[in-house]
Amino acid sequence: MSAGRQGQEQEEADVAGEKSEWWKGAVVYQIYPRSFHDTNGDGIGDLKGIEEKLDHVAGLGADAIWLSPIYPSPNRDFGYDVSDYCAIAPEMGSMADFDRLVEAVHGRGMKLILDQVLAHTSEQHQWFQESQLSADNPKSDWYVWADAKEDGTVPNNWLSAFGGPAWSWNPVRRKYYHHKFLKSQPKLNFHNEQVVDACMDVLRFWLDRGVDGFRLDVANAYLHDAALTDNPPLPMDKRTFMDWAHAPRLQQHIHDANMPENEWAMKRVRKVMDEYEERLAFGEFSERPEMFGRYAGGVERLHTGYTFDFLEDWSFEPPVFRAYYEKLLAPLSDLFPCVTFSNHDIVRPVTRWGGGQGDDGLAKLALTLLVALRGTVLMFQGEELGLPEVDLERKYIKDPVGDLYFPWVKGRDGCRTPMPWESGGAEAGFTIGTPWLPIPDYHRMRAVDVQQADEGSVLAHAKKVIALRKAHPALKTGAMSCLDAEGKVLAFTREGEGERLLCVFNLGKEAASFDLPESAGAAVFEVGGVTRDAAALALQPRSGAIFKV
Repeated sequence: MSAGRQGQEQEEADVAGEKSEWWKGAVVYQIYPRSFHDTNGDGIGDLKGIEEKLDHVAGLGADAIWLSPIYPSPNRDFGYDVSDYCAIAPEMGSMADFDRLVEAVHGRGMKLILDQVLAHTSEQHQWFQESQLSADNPKSDWYVWADAKEDGTVPNNWLSAFGGPAWSWNPVRRKYYHHKFLKSQPKLNFHNEQVVDACMDVLRFWLDRGVDGFRLDVANAYLHDAALTDNPPLPMDKRTFMDWAHAPRLQQHIHDANMPENEWAMKRVRKVMDEYEERLAFGEFSERPEMFGRYAGGVERLHTGYTFDFLEDWSFEPPVFRAYYEKLLAPLSDLFPCVTFSNHDIVRPVTRWGGGQGDDGLAKLALTLLVALRGTVLMFQGEELGLPEVDLERKYIKDPVGDLYFPWVKGRDGCRTPMPWESGGAEAGFTIGTPWLPIPDYHRMRAVDVQQADEGSVLAHAKKVIALRKAHPALKTGAMSCLDAEGKVLAFTREGEGERLLCVFNLGKEAASFDLPESAGAAVFEVGGVTRDAAALALQPRSGAIFKV
């Protein structure tokens, strides 16, 4: 079917009130392909491995799968440095493998979402290889080039997210080029209409192959200030320990990214998505969450997206959750958000919020809270097993962030280690070779085969809470209102489609209580130790319950 015909049918469906918004309240399971399952023994996960393990994902009740990049890449940033947007990385398989995977995912009633990295490419991409050759070739302006200052120093004070100046010298062009991340990830110039058109054609290439949507990497950073104005410093009174740990966070990124004009780029993406039926585009907004509503929501911008409010939280305190919904989201009436505690860039939640080598009680509580909060759930592989962060030795570090800051910060490898499928299998059933990152014993003990045989496991709990969300429309798409509660108790209601639920969680390590309203009926779900005496709810540490009211 042509894109035009699809668009016409979509308009007819919209008029008839039949527009599908399947993604609202859905559960999206993120797969980090290098670490999911390896079928050829090279120690790197592949597309066939994903296909072999699809029943695990479908068995969870997931509605969609999001794949981190599977494109050819020199892997200096492990796929987030793309050298060819319209091909499959050899270590991942072939295009035929991909087409078969699409069919297999759809055959299980799920959607397939791809990561798209359109803000920058690898320096090995043919576009950059041509752009760097001269100042007058057809792609000379496809990247962000700038002259050195008179003394040879960089054009401005912009800092790379991976440390150091966000500029590198190119001796052929005799200019600096901008990179928000590694010097091997030059920034595309979205002020050039040809660049934008080329990137939109990349989206169409995959949509035509049956892909259901995209997660847009650093969607806040497509456009930059063409005048290259210096970024101002972050005020001293707003600096947290997270900011002091990384110099680039000590400036406000308002000219190299997060510009109001970035809304235009999001609209261009949405326009392409609307050429097709039932597609989704959601963005990663890792900086300046106050710009969130400018880039996502409504009928013209991205369908949705997520910020790092929960991902960077180490406190597990109720005010963090209340602030997100009451201050950031409340004014954004046309935005249905994503909700996520974990991904490929972040220390795993049971480690952030609990420490040690695992806490199954905390993992169950976090999963219950995740599905109870308003938003499309983004769940990272291994979260359903309660996997903790892996504490790696220096010899195993591959992530450039870990390489920069080890041993104080070990980077992102600790959340990217391979999935443990079999507790007693060679390399936990991930590969018959040597895995690209090691698998510790405290992951083996939480392997899929062990948990499948245990009704009290985190895996069994994950299936129950996902089923709970599907069974209650109020949890899936209902409105959310926070309630007053004392101490470490987080309480809120979810209401929609004639159903109203009260959700009460004790996030603390001490027992707590909550006064239930007279309208509170029987609990529809409990986690941890919860007892009820008339209107008084006693909550053991790290526990919670959901009631009909």
